[in-house]
Amino acid sequence: MIFRQLFDRASSTFTYIIASEKTKEAIVIDPVFEQIERDSKFITQFGLSVTYIVDTHIHADHITGSYHLQQKVWWKIWVWVKNDFVENNNLFLSDSDILKIWELEMRVFETPWHTSWCITLLVWDKLFTWDLLFVRWSGRTDFQEGSNKEMFRSVREKIFRLSDNIHIYPGHDYNWCFSSSVGEEKEYNPRLNMSHSYEQFENIMNNLHLAYPKKIEINLLANKNCWKLD
Repeated sequence: MIFRQLFDRASSTFTYIIASEKTKEAIVIDPVFEQIERDSKFITQFGLSVTYIVDTHIHADHITGSYHLQQKVWWKIWVWVKNDFVENNNLFLSDSDILKIWELEMRVFETPWHTSWCITLLVWDKLFTWDLLFVRWSGRTDFQEGSNKEMFRSVREKIFRLSDNIHIYPGHDYNWCFSSSVGEEKEYNPRLNMSHSYEQFENIMNNLHLAYPKKIEINLLANKNCWKLD
């Protein structure tokens, strides 16, 4: 497997590129609009042919680069299960779907509720948890129909039931923590470790008092349209 974790400093967002070493077919996950040239350069240097682009949810803190990447080479944009908000993507994903590129299989988990439409992706021993589960914390639940109860359930019933050795790669980082594991988060995550009850988690989440992303209205509007504004 060819695997790269790329970072956008302005939004603290990770973009992931995964490819088959045999065929050079690739999947790009959560590209950032401002980093299109960087991502395209990497794809060209490694001789990759991108089969899929995956947007894991409707982002509020940055604009997706999916549409503009699609215009460079024919590939497909994917968002979670069919809904009334997202337009101009090619296809939708749902729970237990499999994306295949040669010997690589990427399994889809529906894992709300950072927002009401979120997916987590598993390929081999790598789990991409996006804004659901970060290294030693979790995503927020206070906009886009987020839910403390459903986030807790998604983590406990889908993420924490996987092998402890599965590596976790989050969608964001603000403390220079790039990866973790299921076992580590089960033990050390201060919000979601296995010794915490739902009531403890809910109390933490209800008292975060986080500021909204600076350009949330613009970002949500653009991302619902896959940033296809022409």
